[in-house]
Amino acid sequence: MKSICRNLAASLLVMLFMVSLAGVAVAGQEAGSMPEAMASPAQMANAAAAGKLDINTATKDQLKALPGIGDVYSQKIIDGRPYRTKLDLVQKKIIPQATYDKIKDQIIAKQPKSNAMAPAPK
Repeated sequence: MKSICRNLAASLLVMLFMVSLAGVAVAGQEAGSMPEAMASPAQMANAAAAGKLDINTATKDQLKALPGIGDVYSQKIIDGRPYRTKLDLVQKKIIPQATYDKIKDQIIAKQPKSNAMAPAPK
């Protein structure tokens, strides 16, 4: 009886091991792209910023689509450009804090690419 129990226990352990290996193999095939845990902070920031509206380049109609932003605020945002950060909207008194709180997760203030590496004109 003891040998049957040992054989059964050994068989179960082998089967569990095989099933776990198969699960790892399937999970690896389904992953396809890089998991978030392996993405760099810069990649995650770029992905998050991709869906946000840039207040330094957005059109008046794009700005008006934001909650709480109408004709007046959209024109004030355009007139106040460029912005170093999105917080400049409140700090420069372009929009009130309550309106900023509604849109802060939907906007970004991208900076223009610097030409610091460009050769000096001759």
